[in-house]
Amino acid sequence: MAGRHAGSHAREMSNSTQASGEASTAQASGITPAAEEAAEIAIEAYVYGYPLVLMEMSRRQMTNFEAPSNKGPLGAPMNQFVHLEAFPDAKFTEVVRPNADTLYSLVWFDVSAEPLVVQVPDSAGRYYLLPMLDMWTDVFASPGKRTTGTGEQRFAIAGPTWAGQPPDGVELIRAPTNVGWIIGRTQTNGKPDYDAVHAFQAGISATPLSAWGHYYEPPKGKVVPNAAKVPPAEQVASMDGPTFFARFVELLGANPPHANDYPMLERMARLGLVPGQGFDAAKAPPVVRAALAAAPAKGQAKVAAYAKRASAVVNGWSMILNPVGTYGTDYLKRALIAMMGLGANTIEDAIYPTGFTDGDGRPFDSGKAYVMHFEASEIPPVRAFWSLTMYNDRELFADNPINRYAIGDRDDLKFNDDGSLDLFIQRNPPGGDQKANWLPAPASGRFTLNLRLYWPKGDALDGRWSPPPVKLAG
Repeated sequence: MAGRHAGSHAREMSNSTQASGEASTAQASGITPAAEEAAEIAIEAYVYGYPLVLMEMSRRQMTNFEAPSNKGPLGAPMNQFVHLEAFPDAKFTEVVRPNADTLYSLVWFDVSAEPLVVQVPDSAGRYYLLPMLDMWTDVFASPGKRTTGTGEQRFAIAGPTWAGQPPDGVELIRAPTNVGWIIGRTQTNGKPDYDAVHAFQAGISATPLSAWGHYYEPPKGKVVPNAAKVPPAEQVASMDGPTFFARFVELLGANPPHANDYPMLERMARLGLVPGQGFDAAKAPPVVRAALAAAPAKGQAKVAAYAKRASAVVNGWSMILNPVGTYGTDYLKRALIAMMGLGANTIEDAIYPTGFTDGDGRPFDSGKAYVMHFEASEIPPVRAFWSLTMYNDRELFADNPINRYAIGDRDDLKFNDDGSLDLFIQRNPPGGDQKANWLPAPASGRFTLNLRLYWPKGDALDGRWSPPPVKLAG
């Protein structure tokens, strides 16, 4: 497992930290918190560790391939890119709330042995981003048009303890953990744009530093037969307390906690959860065993309850508040975002207002017709692009006669004479020129919407702009 190799240096660092020292002292003195506090710490630890465990289960599933595969399940061996070649359609059910704006380029990296050099060709001005996540789900770098421009670029992703120097012309990016995930997204303006995007994707490569400048053929991946095909989130949700915390402590030793995590580590140490020291719930005091056994259900309930207050509702739109993408010590927000959609961007790269109801608070009904009216001053403020996407009651694309799942500024929209814009959201096509602005609703049932703003401007980030309400037509 990649995490075992990644952990050699991290364990040395972790074992020498003050947190580990105090943990050992706490264990040696036999200090065990009372039942109520033990329960609190166990729930906190579950919330803290959930993203790390989910990342690992996702990595295992998405890298269990002999070679990159974009047909069927998407995945590739470690340190090898896989590129999505087409948008999902209404038959796609693998991931909820897919997008029809960008084609993905994904790689799970392991730089425990040496850095990985990522080369990106000149995109000729095309918008793209390559957000890099550590195993705690924090975005530590995001090369692309917003940050580094669109010219040809080379990055050497190095682990936290690598002491070398990158070659000339290669920028060093220091990863907080040896293992991580790049979730590249390239602007794609509909199916006619596929060939141009594929050409750009073909120029994105990942090469171990020792092979840089030489011919390199990636090795075949090692496939674990009969590996679980259940979605990673379901795998984590089904883990009992002893299984979850044993997995978490193992990963904690291989993935250095962030510098501001010491208070959490010190609290966990009171239950015997110490980086790099292993954990066997059967050997813990009864009060600790009981707390850890109850923590998964209570931790998941805590995250679910927080979802109801983690966003502001404006004009019927749910706006997830910062932090997103980088979390500091907001472990509850980090767990919620991982549970809702692992791999979120920072808000500077994209925001995703979600519509569950119309402007009057009523759930959307596909049997009714709606209009979303933007005054000229309300057009989504972006430097890249924006779109409005339709989802059925299963949170998947809604089948419709024109195979349109999203509509936005890259479509041939018809604006009103005063510069305002009306989008028509309904099952049957509107008449005349209005059809150009039609986002088809499902054939039946309820639906939800996502408004996506890529590279949003400042007024979308600080609350000066908000989406207008979706209203019943007429």
